[in-house]
Amino acid sequence: MQLTQEWDKIFPQSDKVTHQKVTFKNRYGITLAADYYLPKNSDGKKLAAIAISGPYGAVKEQASGLYAQTLAERGYATVAFDPSYTGESGGEPRNLSSPEINTEDFSAAVDFLGLQDNIDREKIGALGICGFGGMVLNAAAADKRIKAVVTASMYDMSRVMAKGYFDSMTSEERTAALTQMSEQRWEDAVNGEPTLAPQGLPSELTGEESDFVANYFDFYKTPRGFHPRSINSNGQWTATTAMSFMNMPLLTYIDEIAPRPILLIAGDKAHSLYFTEDAFKAAAEPKEKLILEGLVHVDLYDQLDKIPFDRIDSFFADNLK
Repeated sequence: MQLTQEWDKIFPQSDKVTHQKVTFKNRYGITLAADYYLPKNSDGKKLAAIAISGPYGAVKEQASGLYAQTLAERGYATVAFDPSYTGESGGEPRNLSSPEINTEDFSAAVDFLGLQDNIDREKIGALGICGFGGMVLNAAAADKRIKAVVTASMYDMSRVMAKGYFDSMTSEERTAALTQMSEQRWEDAVNGEPTLAPQGLPSELTGEESDFVANYFDFYKTPRGFHPRSINSNGQWTATTAMSFMNMPLLTYIDEIAPRPILLIAGDKAHSLYFTEDAFKAAAEPKEKLILEGLVHVDLYDQLDKIPFDRIDSFFADNLK
């Protein structure tokens, strides 16, 4: 794999941590590309570690890398990875997502962390942003090596794809969507490759978009958060991507994360808040919810003065010991 070696993140490089590109395989044999961050002067110490990914359609050079670098500054070993089929990670066809494989990607990151001599295997946590908040909760339910879980601006991608925003999709609309994707498979089979869906974000704003679309645009389509390898910035998902999500609910076993703790973080102005509220209701104790006043969904992607890193740090410090 040819990985970029220059610093191409949307955030400045910290002089308090060391950084290196790494690769590791998931159990499907897909090679994942990741950024591995360590606090400086940590030689000889057994560190607590955190696997990080998200948002959905983003890459490690965006929000997940910012979280990873910032938490490494606070003393953790962190790995921010590109999910399978996206960014610098392997997998064909490109620009595909999967509830199972992307859940597995978190466990593969745990594998990687646990193989490092300076990591305490009993002190590994995980953090998911946006759509990878749902993935990380699903991963933690099955993978008992994950000792503590944090989500930020969590999306349940299976729910939003199966039911629409705010569960507004009718049964007729669901049937129509699945019928369209089923027929699309014939075209893809004939062509020998998948068709790409239209890009999710407009190329420019007209002023008629919903607030949350405008917020996404402000992050992914402007210098604030644009990255050429990000699907949300510069690409398109395959047209049949939603098919598996619509039939495989991610949070079915969220209560089985217990007795390991969960911290769910969201803004009170986020259009996605209902995912966090409902996940909190479904989860078993111990669980915590932190709803931040005045914040929209994307504020928790990159706003260092708004992301509650002190609280995230204390949560992992308390529970990875």
